[in-house]
Amino acid sequence: MAGVAVSGQPLAAEKIVADFEPSKKPKRNKYAFACAILASMNSILLGYDIGVMSGAIIYIKKDLNISDVKVEILTGIINLYCLIGAAAAGRTSDWIGRRYTIVLAGAIFFVGALLMGFSTNYAFLMVGRFVAGIGVGYALMIAPVYTAEVSPASTRGFLTSFPEVFINVGILLGYVSNYAFSKLRLFLGWRLMLGVGAIPSVILAIVVLGMPESPRWLVMQGRLGEAKRVLNKTSDSEEEAQGRLSDIKEAAGIPQDCDDDIVQVTKRSHGEGVWKELLIYPTPSVRRVLIAAVGIHFFQQSSGIDSVVLYSPRIFAKAGITSSTPQLLATIAVGFVKTIFILVATFLLDRVGRRPLLLTSVAGMIISLATLAMGLTVIDHSHEKVPWAVALCIVMVLSYVGCFSIGMGPITWVYSSEIFPLRLRAQGASMGVAVNRVTSGVISMTFLSLYEAITIGGAFFLYAGIAMVSWVFFYTFLPETQGRALEDMEVLFEKFNWRESKRKKEVNGNDGQIQLGNTANGQSHG
Repeated sequence: MAGVAVSGQPLAAEKIVADFEPSKKPKRNKYAFACAILASMNSILLGYDIGVMSGAIIYIKKDLNISDVKVEILTGIINLYCLIGAAAAGRTSDWIGRRYTIVLAGAIFFVGALLMGFSTNYAFLMVGRFVAGIGVGYALMIAPVYTAEVSPASTRGFLTSFPEVFINVGILLGYVSNYAFSKLRLFLGWRLMLGVGAIPSVILAIVVLGMPESPRWLVMQGRLGEAKRVLNKTSDSEEEAQGRLSDIKEAAGIPQDCDDDIVQVTKRSHGEGVWKELLIYPTPSVRRVLIAAVGIHFFQQSSGIDSVVLYSPRIFAKAGITSSTPQLLATIAVGFVKTIFILVATFLLDRVGRRPLLLTSVAGMIISLATLAMGLTVIDHSHEKVPWAVALCIVMVLSYVGCFSIGMGPITWVYSSEIFPLRLRAQGASMGVAVNRVTSGVISMTFLSLYEAITIGGAFFLYAGIAMVSWVFFYTFLPETQGRALEDMEVLFEKFNWRESKRKKEVNGNDGQIQLGNTANGQSHG
């Protein structure tokens, strides 16, 4: 940080030596790290809601005496309500800034959680879900965008995966809350499970006020002086801060020689013309970016992760675990495995790269889903308990969430928040979230009906098939973005060809060590 930039004669020799050590990574920027953690903690709200609903629904069904269809709707509808928040968040964040949008998300969720906690009937509960859903939509869209814009290129994958880490922490907290309140009286237990979600949202909204604004948003508003100060704090070196500033100025249409603290910017920053450029007249590279972002969000959810996370007590019941306490404990194990693997993934993202991690993760998901489907089919067709199949199902559920969390889970958010050009980023990311939530809503609102129609084994065979299609899509369509500057992405997508990238990888295999130190300088990957 500041100390690194001091240049003196005695350091010259050391600097030359340092230049020939490509494997030496810059020290993690603690300030950017803190900003990313605070912004991403908003994702706990979504995670908590998903996790807590999986157990609360058992008690809501008994207390309010509702049908399976109502259970599906209550569980999944929040994903569709999210759309309103996600759609509004792009415009809101361009208007009031990324930081205040995060505060707004926490405030809306707070009201929703209180409404759910005090609800007296199904309709009241749905109103609470509606308000909470809007808050979750805001949080989902803004946390990855803010984190990508604050992070230095060297640790962007690590820091931008934090929202997914905190979604998992939230899910685990939700599962623990289910278990903690499950022993209370029926009418009180589930209301406390849902209402407790209001507490973290207040703390988060207050803490976020201490964060800086996104430097990219500040430049879009013409506030160059503030942007420089934030970039100096969040970059690995003074040179990188200068480079990031000039890239952002170029993307925002500000002349490079303009160094005033406040400059006049053409007001395109509130979303005017952006949708037209994104959807109606996209350039070939923007079209590819859009298809990649929409595709990765669609496949993340359509391979059935929400069915497993939301209905894991049901899946364990189908597998032969009959009483609710062991079901909730097995579900906590799911949350625990998911959280551990996501933490492993954050450290691998900037070392291994996005592409290899994503392809390996999806391959593991395909095997786990197909084996889980087979185990559940065996149990369905036997008249007595099959212990090996029960054990296989439990292991495969854990294996599936582990494989999802090590690649598909975090990379979807990292990738879609970093590939859009600056002028389209807020709206592009909100489109990705919209697709993510619609798909999640459809999957979670149809799972019970789907498994009654084609059996529970059939449902997971279907998800395995979708995961296979996703592997082919990722292999042929998604270039590696590790270490690339955010402003390089359009060029990268314009030139990407999976056959060429495969050939180049083979050619470069021998001198990989020399290449390693240069990836951050925007070296072409094909």
